[in-house]
Amino acid sequence: MTEIDIEKENKAIAQEYKELLRISYQTLTTEDKKLIRKAFDVAVEAHKDQRRKSGEAYIFHPIAVAKIVASEIGLGATSIAAALLHDVVEDTPTTVKDIERMFNPKVAQLVEGLTKISIVQKDMNVSMQAENFRKMLLTLYDDVRVILIKIADRLHNMQTMESMDDHKQVKIASETLYIYAPLAHRLGLYNIKTKLEDLGLKYTEPAIYNDIVSKIKETKEQQDAYIKDISDVLKASLDAEGIDYIIKGRPKSIYSIRRKMKAQNVSFDEVYDKFALRIVYKSDPHDEKFIAWKIYSIVTDHYRPSPSRLRDWISSPKSTGYEALHITVMGPKGRWVEVQVRSERMDEIAEKGYAAHYKYKNGATEEGGLDVWLNLLREALENPETNAIDFVEDFKMNLYSKEIYIFTPKGDIKSLPKGATSLDFAFSIHSEIGIKTRGTRVNGKLVPLNYELKSGDQVEIITSPNQKPTANWLDYVTTSRAKNKIRNVLNENTKKIAEEGKEVLTRKLKHLKVTLNEAVTNELVNFFHLKTSLDLFYRVGIGTIDNQQLKDFAAQKSNTLINFFKSKIKRGGNTADTDIHRPVLNNNYDMLVFGKEQDKLDYKLSTCCNPIPGDQVFGFVTINEGIKVHKKDCPNAISLQSNYAYRIMPAKWIDSSQQEFKAILNITGMDTIGLTNELTKVISNNMNVNIQSISLSGDAGLFKGQLTVIVQNITILKKLIENIKKIDGIDRVTRVYKN
Repeated sequence: MTEIDIEKENKAIAQEYKELLRISYQTLTTEDKKLIRKAFDVAVEAHKDQRRKSGEAYIFHPIAVAKIVASEIGLGATSIAAALLHDVVEDTPTTVKDIERMFNPKVAQLVEGLTKISIVQKDMNVSMQAENFRKMLLTLYDDVRVILIKIADRLHNMQTMESMDDHKQVKIASETLYIYAPLAHRLGLYNIKTKLEDLGLKYTEPAIYNDIVSKIKETKEQQDAYIKDISDVLKASLDAEGIDYIIKGRPKSIYSIRRKMKAQNVSFDEVYDKFALRIVYKSDPHDEKFIAWKIYSIVTDHYRPSPSRLRDWISSPKSTGYEALHITVMGPKGRWVEVQVRSERMDEIAEKGYAAHYKYKNGATEEGGLDVWLNLLREALENPETNAIDFVEDFKMNLYSKEIYIFTPKGDIKSLPKGATSLDFAFSIHSEIGIKTRGTRVNGKLVPLNYELKSGDQVEIITSPNQKPTANWLDYVTTSRAKNKIRNVLNENTKKIAEEGKEVLTRKLKHLKVTLNEAVTNELVNFFHLKTSLDLFYRVGIGTIDNQQLKDFAAQKSNTLINFFKSKIKRGGNTADTDIHRPVLNNNYDMLVFGKEQDKLDYKLSTCCNPIPGDQVFGFVTINEGIKVHKKDCPNAISLQSNYAYRIMPAKWIDSSQQEFKAILNITGMDTIGLTNELTKVISNNMNVNIQSISLSGDAGLFKGQLTVIVQNITILKKLIENIKKIDGIDRVTRVYKN
């Protein structure tokens, strides 16, 4: 670099530092500014010789993370300093002790927590990704701010991934959608959650992402005009009432539009509520609720509300601290519009979550924690025998799930995840009550323990001192708290047997020249189709896993085919496969090949997404069933790419001798005369399509049909779907993916 370039870069770094101080959400004292300045100087010096893949000076990354921490999450000086220093211990000779000596124990503790996470993340092949997430979540024990800074770090990494190899982008984006976006959601960081989801989609499904972005741009002008029409109508009435407010138009996030398109099987144009209107009003705490309902009354005077879509999170805030009134109304031209009503305080909590919540609760301090949620997290983490993958899936459900509100017999209100049962409710009150539950009454009626609760239900728990949980109870509950408590009770006897079983297993494997370690334990758990290592050791302890079965495992472990797969995985994971996913121009592609060398390997098509030739796919190396092929937009793709990135193999279809594949289509429309005749004519006129089965029915003017066809590739199937859609009276044709 020339001297001019260096001077220019130094000016830019100084400018970024000034910007960091300017945008800080909390008021910084002179001491705070000194702390941040010192952290900045140490970080600049430590990273002075480092550059990112894009070529820019590395120091821009910690400054950008600190800016996110300061403005979007709203943390104070300690966290800003830790964000500036978050890569120093990992990437330079500076130690945690050095940080503590130069700053203070709190900054050092945060930096140490962040360093632990980074080391865990990089050591990918030692254990499963899910186990690493569990270790990462353990840092929440020390200080929730570690995770908040880590989320800011992930956001900036996602914003600057352009120069990375494709397969790395997909892995990092999948990981982000799988765990970081739900974590941001649970910590109340809705702004950051939305950005993480949109960026995750950009790299996991780039074609769909770009298509939605371009369509949003195309319709932006008319949407702005539509929002302005509604705003103009509401302004006159709001002004007349003397309310101090601002109205903002808010388009739905790209990710949520995609989710809606997928869930409802609709196109972009058919997603109705693509945008919302937000009314943010000024108010003192005493009048907050009164003004919110006054605004509700004004909105519904002008536009008819949907009674089933009113969400009152002011009377019952979400457990994340989120408060607002959501009203869905019928706007002009017969279009549904969501109107969100929030005070300035509620708006800040919605944007910054944790930090704003505690600013209003305790004055301008960043200390404190989301106590109830962190206690639940501790309970989820305290069971070390839980299979890591199950733990993360279970944890995600509790992170992202919608909430329902349940009343106790005395009228107190408790929130539970949607789908929770009456037995979940018993455990949410106290684990001792849950364990002794004999029966449950909902709204005065006796119901089964697995009765699914609805918002507004009043639940009474009937207990008995002699009651004990049974294994069936695990099927009656959905929350991780209840599951863990039940498992703990069931496991007390099991643990003793399992401990003996582990010793027996170690001895038996030693005779077979296999050393029992974490990786071998995971392989054994999968080999015997079990869920946890506890199940494995318990079965050895009671003798249901015999010597012959262990010999079979040892033989399979040394099988040359598995070793061949392993060499392929290494090659697939570490190489930038530039030409594997180039579009194939030939329509007759029907053979799958794997990796850069286009190897022909044995594989199975996964039943969760039923890929057919022409679909974009990837290979996944399983423990017992060789390579399984999934569609890139398979419901399980994000989870597999996040948890087992090192077992993913690039794959594509090429032309070969003809082979045939089954596809199932659901067809709906209006039951008009001659429709069935027209449908069968269109199918039979399509060359290269064989009908395996067809079922058609009509009910009250509605036509429904399911068609199973044999096709050679995706092009033929797409042509068939297009031709069926052209038939007069047909409303929708969708491909079915059987689980």
